[in-house]
Amino acid sequence: MTMRNGRTVRDLRRENRTAVLQRLYFDGPLSRFSLGPATGLSSGSVSNVVAELVAEGLVEEAGSVDSAGGRPRTLLRITPGSGCMIGVDVGETRVRIELFDLTLTELARTERPLAIDSPNPHDRYEVGVVVGHVREGVAEVLRTAGVAAERLLGVGIGVPGIVARDTEGGAVVHGQTTGWDAVPLERLLRESVDLPPSVPYWIDNGAKTLGQAEMWFGAGRGAQSAVVVLFGSGVGACVVTDPMGPGRAIEWGHLKVRVRGRRCRCGAQGCLEAYAGAEALLERWREAGGQPPAGTDEETALTAMLTAAYPADATTDPDATALTVLEETAEYLGAGFADLINLFQPERILVGGWAGLQLGAPFLETVKGYATEYALKYPAARVRISLGTLGPDAVTVGAAILPLADFFARGGRRAEAEADEEQPAWASAVRGRGASH
Repeated sequence: MTMRNGRTVRDLRRENRTAVLQRLYFDGPLSRFSLGPATGLSSGSVSNVVAELVAEGLVEEAGSVDSAGGRPRTLLRITPGSGCMIGVDVGETRVRIELFDLTLTELARTERPLAIDSPNPHDRYEVGVVVGHVREGVAEVLRTAGVAAERLLGVGIGVPGIVARDTEGGAVVHGQTTGWDAVPLERLLRESVDLPPSVPYWIDNGAKTLGQAEMWFGAGRGAQSAVVVLFGSGVGACVVTDPMGPGRAIEWGHLKVRVRGRRCRCGAQGCLEAYAGAEALLERWREAGGQPPAGTDEETALTAMLTAAYPADATTDPDATALTVLEETAEYLGAGFADLINLFQPERILVGGWAGLQLGAPFLETVKGYATEYALKYPAARVRISLGTLGPDAVTVGAAILPLADFFARGGRRAEAEADEEQPAWASAVRGRGASH
């Protein structure tokens, strides 16, 4: 049955299930009585939906609470073991794979290192190596946790670069800084990873998955709009205008901050990433006479730079070269933040990624000073800039959220369980007229 606004009864039922699942997920345990005002549904609708979800094993009882003048009310919660998700972070130095239950409790994890000592940075992201790491990692976490692949709601993967959709092969990655030129990643994974065809892949930009995680569970909770910055070897960002919906990845690191400036990893000149990414930061320190430790990864080298600039021992003089480079970097980042403020006027700017978290709150205070100086006064006075709260693993959590969000949007039904929607009578008649001419 189709309603006047084009929605069917089935659409309405799915939306009701989604509303109940989301409220139980984010605010539960809740009683049936509490679910009514929390979802806007009638008590009858709540009872019907809860009965379905309990029968399907998605919702379970979780004790009871006393009620005013009546019998105790039974509390309900999401059943943790009713589904699992895998989150994958294709990062700068490693590929991290984690298996979660429906409540995002980690069941197993593994990491596979990427080459860090090659003179060609593109070697680090050799497609066959990354696909092999994902194949081996998925098999390992499922085996470690004793979880059957059929229980997976999907595999979410955060990658560097722009992700496009191919109607035949799925997600295609355009990673100019990693040497990925239209890589059909989803097709390659389907051909390589031993998972049932019914298990969907959700592949997206790493900054976008970070943004999803921070908005759902981290420093973005309660905000209606935010820009979440991923600061690692390079820099990227995700713009969020719907706290429950997917954000939009933007190539913020390739915003131009200097005409005919330093050469960026992407091949262009003057990009923010050429000055503010961890790779560029360490290179600029080296060029200025600093001595990053040889043969180490970027995380270790950045730790050494911060230790040199801000020695723990009060009797040790700071490294003036490291301090100068960090101050210049703060100004470049502040100018980049000012652009985000002027363009999007967000409530919050959240900084995540291993390098952003390693630089820490004192460095961010300096960045905020420059951002306020360079941005328009009105939006700058209304934005809150802070570190993310989910730590360096947030991209993996956000990647796992991708299949979870789709599961909720389907009302708690897997993709293969969706039956073909019956078409209204007019559809075949009108389309038939077009085909006959």
